[in-house]
Amino acid sequence: MRVLGRRVYWRWFGEVFLEGGLRLRMTGDAAKWLRPGDRVRLATEYHKSLLDFDEYALKGAFPVWPLFSRTLDHVRESPLGGEVYRYRLRAREAMYEADFEAIAELEQYHYASEKEVVALWVCPRCGQTLFANTKPPCECGGEARLKEIRGSTPASRFLILELVERLPFEPRILGYVRLDPPIPRMHRRVPGGVERNIRERIFPKDWFHPTFEGGKDWESALDRVHTAASRIARVVVHPDYRSEGLGALLVELALAWVKERAVPEGRREKHLVYTVAQMARYHPFFEKVGFRYLFDTASGRPVLAYPLTEEAEHYLERFLKEDPYARAHGGRLFVSRFGRVRGLPGSIRLVGVRKGYRSHLDLSDLSPEVQETLAAFGVKARVLERAILREADLEVPPGSVVALVGASGAGKTTLLRLLLGEPPEGGEVEVPEGRRVAYIPGEREVDLGQEPILEQLYRQLQDVGAAIEVLNRVGLSDAVLYRARPKELSTGQRERYRLALLLAQRPDLLLIDEFAAHLDVPTARRVALGLGKLVRQAGITLVVATHRQEVIASLDPDLLVFVGYGGLMAIPRKDPRT
Repeated sequence: MRVLGRRVYWRWFGEVFLEGGLRLRMTGDAAKWLRPGDRVRLATEYHKSLLDFDEYALKGAFPVWPLFSRTLDHVRESPLGGEVYRYRLRAREAMYEADFEAIAELEQYHYASEKEVVALWVCPRCGQTLFANTKPPCECGGEARLKEIRGSTPASRFLILELVERLPFEPRILGYVRLDPPIPRMHRRVPGGVERNIRERIFPKDWFHPTFEGGKDWESALDRVHTAASRIARVVVHPDYRSEGLGALLVELALAWVKERAVPEGRREKHLVYTVAQMARYHPFFEKVGFRYLFDTASGRPVLAYPLTEEAEHYLERFLKEDPYARAHGGRLFVSRFGRVRGLPGSIRLVGVRKGYRSHLDLSDLSPEVQETLAAFGVKARVLERAILREADLEVPPGSVVALVGASGAGKTTLLRLLLGEPPEGGEVEVPEGRRVAYIPGEREVDLGQEPILEQLYRQLQDVGAAIEVLNRVGLSDAVLYRARPKELSTGQRERYRLALLLAQRPDLLLIDEFAAHLDVPTARRVALGLGKLVRQAGITLVVATHRQEVIASLDPDLLVFVGYGGLMAIPRKDPRT
């Protein structure tokens, strides 16, 4: 069957006209790539001239309709293995108006967004054009419709990641990836100058040409596109979920989308997917999926590529081996900047430790009426003594993650004080030499300062890459937020920033009381998982006091220490494989 024409009304709505008087409704993003004269195969159970979104399937050189969709579970594992929690997700090409509205809202959080206002809206009632990041009201009372996401092109297509099972306060869409045809030209920065058209030196020229050149007649420009490469132009994850591995997951799904549909144009098998991504210097999720670093563009942005075929793999490997600049980096770009700390040289030991508190209950300053009331309960002036630890023993190997649990007042904070150097009443507390850093609310606080959070961390670590790495691990991965000052943060954000400041001191022993006390359940488990991974990689001994089960599960502690009734009971972590 032959295509006669198409109409694109919005990204989420278009029509395609086939011979025989058939009209198909689909998204504008799918319709725009079908050219008059293209041959397609139509499958439908309906005998009518107008077929709606869910009434047919269409295939050209590759599947066209229904749109790409995958439902999956994203399992989060502890650093030592074993499931902690999971997300039920759906990845699908953006289809509804609400999908594109969510994309516009997320776009303002993209690292590389250069627009103060990222979306263009139009009011169908009065024709007014409006600029806003979220759907704006129109003065005429009409409903604004999203016309375009600034920075994208008519050739762009979007894959969204939808949270299928979610709490009422969680977002519906967690992120998106945008695919475009290759950019028309690409040059490489080399010492002393610029090497032009480097891409065509590595791979065949016709993999990248003819591509989308833009212009006023964008439909004709789309019709000329015929490449064997796709470009990941955007990967954006909701700021609260950037420590969950969703960036890498979106890239993996984009690769599956390209393999199945040859997007964006769907006319020719794709050999290669590449990206130009400055953030790849500070986050390794492209490399985790298998992308390899090739070179920096003339403007200084890194280019990474993923071969989809053996032919592409051959060209890529040859370049990495033969090019002198590529040989130097070997296809690697990201290097962890936080690194490892010196670490404690030995185990922490408590041997026969006794600790208690003695106080004098004095009622003399109270009014006669209150004294009389208390006396009715038998409360009179006296000396109060309370034993917290009685002959307690504990050993914590260096580099361990320890969770202290127990009722309020059981002695968790007392144990942290002992590890900080407060003397016991009896027994021995041995803490090897090393940098001890602690947060105990009301006793050992952290000065949040007044500077923007990235600036403050950079001053401490003297490495902006390491500062970003620490912020990412504690769940502050929004580049827009990096310039915020502590007073501009929410309570939960300040708690995460406080944790980043503690880590920036590069402790050998990190002690935290009431960990994640101000975080909601999903955020608490994400932060705990990120912290557990970082301290294990860095060699930091971590001891936290908490009563939250989701935090304990996400930390996956090497030792779970129950504190109470004067004793300590340490339970080693059980290997889930046994």
